[in-house]
Amino acid sequence: MGVISLFKIRNLEIKNRVIAAPLAGISNEAYRKILFEMGAGLVYAEMVSDKALCYNNQKTYKMLEVGSNEHPLSMQIFGGDLESLVQAAKIVDKSCDCDVIDINMGCPVPKVVKTGAGSKLLCNLDTTYEMVREVVNSVSKPVTAKIRIGWDNESINVVETAKMLEKAGVSAIAVHARTRSQFYSGEADWKYIKEVKEAVNIPIIGNGDIKSPQDAKRMLEETGCDAVMIGRAYLGNPWIIKQTIEFLNDGIVLTNPSIEEKIEMCLYHANELIKLYKNELIAIKEMRSHVCWYLKGQKNSNRYKQKINELETYKQLEKLLSDFLIENRDSCE
Repeated sequence: MGVISLFKIRNLEIKNRVIAAPLAGISNEAYRKILFEMGAGLVYAEMVSDKALCYNNQKTYKMLEVGSNEHPLSMQIFGGDLESLVQAAKIVDKSCDCDVIDINMGCPVPKVVKTGAGSKLLCNLDTTYEMVREVVNSVSKPVTAKIRIGWDNESINVVETAKMLEKAGVSAIAVHARTRSQFYSGEADWKYIKEVKEAVNIPIIGNGDIKSPQDAKRMLEETGCDAVMIGRAYLGNPWIIKQTIEFLNDGIVLTNPSIEEKIEMCLYHANELIKLYKNELIAIKEMRSHVCWYLKGQKNSNRYKQKINELETYKQLEKLLSDFLIENRDSCE
């Protein structure tokens, strides 16, 4: 057995050290099902708004639905106001069958930040401490936080933030090793994950620039973090979860999926989205981006982008993927 091992978030046992990150508009129940099937030790749902929950927004409430095989699952909430964040956490605690409640302290998107939420919470740690402590004291489920290393290069405060969160009572911290001002550009600086791991006594999940199983192993070894979190690298490639688990467990390098396997998964994903939304048009429109991700890097994929962006039915998707496969096979002969 290699570097992988079981770890806990409070009393919740996580079967391995490969975690699927929350991605807005992506980590819905349909795709989470796939990530769980690939063996993820813990999957984060996409973030939900505290205000929307407090205002009884039905679309947001639907995002709290958890499938019977979706465990362990972390439900992430975001907000910049103590009262509404606590109220939302209580709603999740009582109305959602998740296993963990996560507070988003890393989202860099302006419309989130301008409400005082996401990575804006890194800017006033005294106020944030009161908010997090109150959430922890108001719910029965373990509370975690996902943070960035600071607002910008001049205000990197990740160690101070982590110590504050531990004092407030969170059970684990995920550290995305970029500043808010970086968004997703540049390189993640893993040394800050190591500094946080050495500064606190709760589990630390490392996040940022894990693009391969080898990256995951290197992060674990270089930082000493308890688990790795994979995000953008699983877009169109959920197999990276399984590949990383196998590599960390036994040093096995699994082969990449064939184009046939990618197309089969794409259609499976589309079917799951249609079942989730009970609306074929909405599901297929959402699938357009996913189709591009599944076909990324394949020969002739760029020529299909316009056709992909016109998809409206499952039959059209089937036909497009069938044509793509035939064309790729012909070009290889």
